[in-house]
Amino acid sequence: MTLPPLVEPGAELTREEINRYSRHLLIPNLGMDGQRRLKNAKVLVIGAGGLGSPTLLYLAAAGVGTLGVIDFDRVDESNLQRQVIHTVESIGTLKVDSARQAIARLNPLVEVLTHSERLEPDTAVALFSRYDLILDGTDNFATRYLVNDACVLADKPYVWGSIFRFEGQASLFWENAPDGRSLNYRDLYPAPPPPELAPSCAEGGVLGVLCAAIASIMATEAIKLITGIGDPLLGRLMVYDALDMSYRELAIHPLPDRQPITALSDYEHFCGLKRPDPAHAEPVAHISAAQLKSLRDAGQAPVIIDVREPTEWDIVRIDGALLMPKTTQVAEQILQRFGADADLVITCKSGLRSQAVSSELRRLGLHRVRNLEGGVLAWVRDIEPALPSY
Repeated sequence: MTLPPLVEPGAELTREEINRYSRHLLIPNLGMDGQRRLKNAKVLVIGAGGLGSPTLLYLAAAGVGTLGVIDFDRVDESNLQRQVIHTVESIGTLKVDSARQAIARLNPLVEVLTHSERLEPDTAVALFSRYDLILDGTDNFATRYLVNDACVLADKPYVWGSIFRFEGQASLFWENAPDGRSLNYRDLYPAPPPPELAPSCAEGGVLGVLCAAIASIMATEAIKLITGIGDPLLGRLMVYDALDMSYRELAIHPLPDRQPITALSDYEHFCGLKRPDPAHAEPVAHISAAQLKSLRDAGQAPVIIDVREPTEWDIVRIDGALLMPKTTQVAEQILQRFGADADLVITCKSGLRSQAVSSELRRLGLHRVRNLEGGVLAWVRDIEPALPSY
């Protein structure tokens, strides 16, 4: 079912704009009126990463008059495999600045508003209120719930996309959609999965070109909403499997017992991402990469256990470490293999997964266990910079 256009037509198109957007103007359902709506639209893209990069480029090329982009991160070499708005020259710069420069090169007629801060509950609603439409390409559940709830409170529709390895999803949510078609992200995901079952792309990987497939859906939905053409994805979840080259469509319905969203909350706590209260958690000792190297150089090396996935291990590892991927049973397996008196250092990519395993080992009675601060990435940075990173 077609929705009314989200944006009123802007000023008449200039000769330069008619030349640039002529292929749009030839489409009967879009035409001059639709292009003027695009020109008058203000769209905020959350994240200039895998999904945000191609989405921003296509919306800029389409002639969306004002594009906002919020991202606090800087461009890293590992981003270039999929984040096509950035280049080698962008490495080390803020992603929002890199995106703004790329958009200016593509279409100088587009105004770009950059927000280089982290999206937070105390600013999200006010920020969203400045735009007509929100596009969410973030890669964690805490931010997704924040975006959803802030859009509800700001009375804004938003297009959502998600990617992981070879599969992507996309949909449209709008709490106050016309004709009573109210839907939000909590109708699809009432509760977040346990953190250990929701690895990020940085941990689990993603096929680079998958980003383009899902981002093109997101950009298409944005254009349809702004101009009031076609049947939007409201009430439908599009699932794409790149390996099978298949698209599936699943219906989304409002939950019968859904609770109204009246305020924003602590989303990291809601998603189980905050560390336990120290009064109730097993204390864990830490060791730096430099301290670990000193012990090894002195012939006092502890047993180093790496709890990452095999694919991460294949990229880079600390020489002499043992691979025991993190599972719900890994702490008990370590205890059975090495005993309660073993001198252990637990590591992962950045120290978060190993922190959880170290705490569990402490609970099981192992007291000579330490967590490697910063994980393997810290070892590469501080001890062996010639090794690859990811």
